[in-house]
Amino acid sequence: MPDHSYDTIVVGGGIAGLTSAVYLARGGQKVLLIEKNHELGGLVNSFTRDGFHFEAGVRALEDAGIIFPMLKDLNIELDVVKSHVSVGIGDEIVNIETIHDLQNYRELLVRIFPESESEIDHILKIIRKIMKHMEVLYGIENPVFKDLKSDRNYLFKKLLPWLPRFLFTVGKINRMNMPIEDYLKTIISNPSLRDMIAQHFFKNTPTFFALSYFSLYLDYFYPKGGVGKLADALKNKILEYGGEIRNATTIVEVLPGQSLVRDQNNHSYHYTNLIWANDLKTLYKIVATDGLLPKIKEKFEETKITMLKNRGGDSVFSLYLEVDEPLESFRKIANGHLFYTPSKTGLGEIHRKELDELLTNFEKVTNEQILNWLEKFTKYNTYEISIPGLKDPELVPEGKTGLIISLLAEYDLFKAIKKAGWLDTFTAELENQIINVISSSIYPMLKDKVIGRFSFTPLSIENRIGSSEGAIVGWSFEKSMPVVNKIQFSDRSVLTPIPSIYQAGQWAYSPAGVPMSILTGKLAADRIIKKMKK
Repeated sequence: MPDHSYDTIVVGGGIAGLTSAVYLARGGQKVLLIEKNHELGGLVNSFTRDGFHFEAGVRALEDAGIIFPMLKDLNIELDVVKSHVSVGIGDEIVNIETIHDLQNYRELLVRIFPESESEIDHILKIIRKIMKHMEVLYGIENPVFKDLKSDRNYLFKKLLPWLPRFLFTVGKINRMNMPIEDYLKTIISNPSLRDMIAQHFFKNTPTFFALSYFSLYLDYFYPKGGVGKLADALKNKILEYGGEIRNATTIVEVLPGQSLVRDQNNHSYHYTNLIWANDLKTLYKIVATDGLLPKIKEKFEETKITMLKNRGGDSVFSLYLEVDEPLESFRKIANGHLFYTPSKTGLGEIHRKELDELLTNFEKVTNEQILNWLEKFTKYNTYEISIPGLKDPELVPEGKTGLIISLLAEYDLFKAIKKAGWLDTFTAELENQIINVISSSIYPMLKDKVIGRFSFTPLSIENRIGSSEGAIVGWSFEKSMPVVNKIQFSDRSVLTPIPSIYQAGQWAYSPAGVPMSILTGKLAADRIIKKMKK
């Protein structure tokens, strides 16, 4: 006999699982949300150390016509500020606060690459066109979060006039699916300039998704108290609506033939419907197909093969610094969310061909060779730097500053080095290299003012949020996509081969960020509520 029985069980307390659970609870369902960690939020999580507040995952949020409508629909008030972005190369910094700052970015690139002015103008023209597409895409509150029956004004004056423009724009978007690296080669001859534009994107990111980032820069906002306040607000609503939350619980087996899930302590929970808001590869590994109809079992096994042969996308290495220097010193240099490239040379093949060769021949490669590669990797990379205190001064002790410095990192490298037994040494050296590069360029005060430091590796991410290959946006763009990745079919992204099991989150749709995770969470909940009403 199961220990407990529920209308719906949601596995995964990240932002998608929280969204599903809150809407199901509001809809009158008996809901249980199960999360493997003590804290909720997944990659939308904040934490405190030594009085410094940091983000465990995303550094800021973008509305995308989804987050604010959801908050309004749930009657949640979240105190937020704009999270202004800066972009920098060497000693050139541009603040991106309005659409007009795109011209300043153009001038920055022309100053650094004067011989490529016409090509820069070409790519900027494309970015502006994509920004117009983004205005259409996210130009209205997402209808999934609106009550179309009661809000006739929205239906007739906004949604219906918008739909033809949306469908036309989607057609344009789908024609820009080429990997950004390949696309830029057709426009820009200088490889260093291509790197300045694209090297902080995930490998083989679709062109539209990559070049839409300027729109996202203008959309970024930050909840006062940290991004984790969004997860906290949803958690409180789940409890308010009568939902249950079980933390520190890992589901190790799913038995759809019996409508049961089982946790690490051998406790079982009965469900009518299940939403898997977690790593999809894990789901397909732990489902027992006994008792399923032959057709469903066959379809599940086919899908399982496809899922397991694909892999998670890029991961990230994040260095956290506690600095004995006031916020004002940093405010004079750039905004609190900065994409910074110390050298105009670019990575070239350092993070692709050279890294692939290291990994292919890892048994023969010396530690010194890897460290030599690491020095180049850190010197020519692009960093995402977040300073929470510049968005909310309450997040740091008086007179001090906390920084998060991140760069895209290869999970397989960290895994191989751990197996070789020198992960701690490698991680410490990577931290040293990053501090050396950043203190020798944009933030010289880091040379002797760092009073505390620690880091998260791709292995940390895999361990904490259960994300295959430590991926932070779901599936890799380098392989075939085993999930829905066209916006007009996003409602189908929540379906699995098993009718009582739904999927949500960054693994259910690609490419996925926080808004898409929220949307899939809501879509999965809506499917169940609609089904239960029949």
